[in-house]
Amino acid sequence: MDYVQYFAGRIEQLKGRGGYREFADLERQSGNFPKAWLNRPDGRKEITIWCTNDYLGMGQHPKVLSAMKRAIDANGAGSGGSRNISGTNHYHVLLERELADFHNKEAGLIFVSGFSSNDSSLSTLASLMPDTIIFSDEHNHASIISGCRNSRAEKRVFRHNDVAHLRELLRSVNPARPKIIVFESVYSMDGDISPIKDICDMADEFGAMTFLDEVHASGMYGPKGAGIAAELGIMDRPTIIEGTLGKAFGSMGGYVTGPASIVDSIRSFSIGFIFTTALAPALAAGALAALRHLRDSDSERIDLHRKTKLLIGLLKEAGIPVMPTRSHIIPVLIGDPFRCKEASRQLLDQHGIYVQPILAPSVPVGTERFRVTVTPAHSTTDIRTFVDALRQVLLRDNLGKAA
Repeated sequence: MDYVQYFAGRIEQLKGRGGYREFADLERQSGNFPKAWLNRPDGRKEITIWCTNDYLGMGQHPKVLSAMKRAIDANGAGSGGSRNISGTNHYHVLLERELADFHNKEAGLIFVSGFSSNDSSLSTLASLMPDTIIFSDEHNHASIISGCRNSRAEKRVFRHNDVAHLRELLRSVNPARPKIIVFESVYSMDGDISPIKDICDMADEFGAMTFLDEVHASGMYGPKGAGIAAELGIMDRPTIIEGTLGKAFGSMGGYVTGPASIVDSIRSFSIGFIFTTALAPALAAGALAALRHLRDSDSERIDLHRKTKLLIGLLKEAGIPVMPTRSHIIPVLIGDPFRCKEASRQLLDQHGIYVQPILAPSVPVGTERFRVTVTPAHSTTDIRTFVDALRQVLLRDNLGKAA
């Protein structure tokens, strides 16, 4: 077998169905977010980013940058090892304490990524309890799916945000079996929000643990930015709250918070946590500075939601096909991978606007889209310029779906 040719063929198949991803070579401009330099063989040009996960611009905040610089000067670049072998830095300890307090839980544990925090935690918890069954929302992130798969536990998938279907599935299994219900608060591709209270009610009724992913909500919703569960006043109800340091907090990494015995079990048994180099001290220091700032400051959240509302209104006025959303995530439906990539190219080449095509398997085939995010750093002029450029590209060349 010619292995090189086999994999070359797989790539050609991916390109043929429009699913091949290309990366934009960017240099974010410190102090000038959301501007960046786009590097190309023929030179570089300034662009505006419209698809960032740095939702509040904390990756550019002076407090965050200052904290990271101090940490590098004091502790150097890397952590020097795994958490068990010389790699636990004092910034890790402080951050875990702060995250636990943030979500009103007994303990917290940080990971090198949000993917790892879901994958490692779920696979560990379900594998430690014999005969566990996991109930997972059908729109859950790939990291959750991976964690369920790696646990080797039985999994039942319930229809997206469908509590009645979840009840049917729960009623169909032996009440004595350990059960974990895993779901997200804000779903990253559609921008919709889960019925957290109803799902927690189901968990109480059927004796299940709940694992709530607040990755796209931590820092941006609720009192002090503690998430959707906090906004609803039910932060105590999910057994575990998981989040990321790479979105609202502008750094890198993931975390879980929950009862001390459960978090300690993840720390003690998770191979994804034990056998990896610990997060760099500067990243933990930056995340800690961002977390502390956002617990005291509402201005970024207020500005984010105000500008999100403005942008959605202007997009609808322009006849651009905005999918229904209840959050800061604004999906613009294109519905075809080739049109989506072409529209992205035109926006970049003609208007200096960067918005990445979102293709299968991130979204179902036929629902290819732009996943637009506005931030407090985008000006009203930026917003109007973006809408006008999007209208020109999508409507002039018929690249978008009808609104």
